[in-house]
Amino acid sequence: MKITKATIKSFIRKNVGNLYFYVNSSFDGMTDCVQPVNSGWKKSQSCSNADRNTLGQTGLWLVGGSRDYFTPYENAEYTGYEISNCCGLSIIAVKKGGLK
Repeated sequence: MKITKATIKSFIRKNVGNLYFYVNSSFDGMTDCVQPVNSGWKKSQSCSNADRNTLGQTGLWLVGGSRDYFTPYENAEYTGYEISNCCGLSIIAVKKGGLK
């Protein structure tokens, strides 16, 4: 099964309120490149600027135009999707046992 933006939107819609994010790397304007961040897992909040780039979630940034890459993500505690693009790499997931 191919993972698309629609897959991510559906995952968010089904699991709103139970989402967590992890930012592994992010674009840094001071160095003009993507730098490691390793934010640690944080509870995702719905943000007020629910635009097409954030899908209404903190910790998520999409660039669109088929330049976002989605892969399944799973570790011992979380399951979800890894999102990578020119702005960095982040994971949006739910704790295992909380998946809908």
